[in-house]
Amino acid sequence: MPAPELPPPQSSLPEAASRFGAHLLAEASARARNIRATTGGPPSLPVPSGAAAPTPEAPPVTAPRPPATILAPSAGRVLGGPTGLGTASLRTLLRRAEPQAPAVAASDAGGEGGGQGKVIPGLYHHPVPEPDPVLVEEVSRRIKAWALDEVALYPEDWEEQFDGFSVGRYMVGCHPDAPSIDHLMLATRLMVAENAVDDCYCEDHGGSPDGLGERLLLAHTALDALHTTAEYRPQWAKSLQADAPRRAYRSAMEYFVRAAGPSQADRLRHDMARLHMGYLAEAAWAQMDHVPQVWEYLAMRQFNNFRPCPTITDTVGGYELPADLHALPAMQEVIALAGNATTIVNDLYSYTKELNAPGKHLNLPVVISEREGVSDREAYLKSVEIHNELMHDFESAAASLAAETPVPSVQRFLRGVAAWVDGNHHWHQSNTYRYSLPDFW
Repeated sequence: MPAPELPPPQSSLPEAASRFGAHLLAEASARARNIRATTGGPPSLPVPSGAAAPTPEAPPVTAPRPPATILAPSAGRVLGGPTGLGTASLRTLLRRAEPQAPAVAASDAGGEGGGQGKVIPGLYHHPVPEPDPVLVEEVSRRIKAWALDEVALYPEDWEEQFDGFSVGRYMVGCHPDAPSIDHLMLATRLMVAENAVDDCYCEDHGGSPDGLGERLLLAHTALDALHTTAEYRPQWAKSLQADAPRRAYRSAMEYFVRAAGPSQADRLRHDMARLHMGYLAEAAWAQMDHVPQVWEYLAMRQFNNFRPCPTITDTVGGYELPADLHALPAMQEVIALAGNATTIVNDLYSYTKELNAPGKHLNLPVVISEREGVSDREAYLKSVEIHNELMHDFESAAASLAAETPVPSVQRFLRGVAAWVDGNHHWHQSNTYRYSLPDFW
């Protein structure tokens, strides 16, 4: 299938990376090498039938959830979850069965991290080690093959920017308790698909606020299947191959539902609808040439944010947080705060890139500067403070929930979300291909 004629991607969707404790690094590297030595490659979850376009008579149908072929983690890892948590309070409340690396205090000053890139001075965060390069290499190889061979995501001249996104390093770092490479790929495909939608539908790489609602609605049917009459179903099925974003959504979701439980899949559909609603609010402001109030911008960012990524941490980890526990108001608060804090990280690290891009890009420093009448530097530093407050609120809410709900799946899920928060910061801080800091210090 020929690649779509679209300009190179420069996504503004949040990104992240990097998280393995020293013992997990050694374990994961040995595990990956052992997979190759004994099987010639990583074990495979059952996968959908490539990227062939669904025929009008036979649109894609979700298969029953098959048993996944995974590498069995130790009992300690299943119950204990990943080490090197992003919150000291969670480290205290949630005991792990495995020894953990010494805790590293949150940084309050600039410096080098992950071997490259500078940390924003004053930004509250938790440094993490680099992700396992063996796993990164394999995930990177697989995602590129999927993008090119299964969904024809981008033309040849997009390759450098696709590689520069470093999505393999991102996802390996954000999901340290994934029991196999195939589980990591569940998150990696979805991340790439979400960025394709953002780039091609919303941003200035083929996107526009005009007609965005229609494009998002039709793309959403690749995640949440249309149930319609026999006469019109073939036309919908054919539309799922109409462009790169829909092809990517359809394929990534097919892989996901084969590994996820029904409530996990429905949870993701719901969070993707939230994301799309946030896109529409931002597009409306662009059409009106309107800068929202700061609180309005933060409200939009609770929807146009990373939430779909940490919310699947249990599926990627090979277990399930039951629907009633996921729906707890306290859990919803934790997930919302995690999404809000990580998205402000994106605003801060992408600030310079967005200033240099065509058109006007709303981010928290820009909105604060315009709405509160302060300098660019003052607005940026206030945005750092807002991020830090959100992070402390996230950690406090997660610690309280962990103490009040001593259920293994709840505590492991909280660890997974905390790991994702830390990985998100590390990826932004260390991806110098995409990001550089303003000269405000």
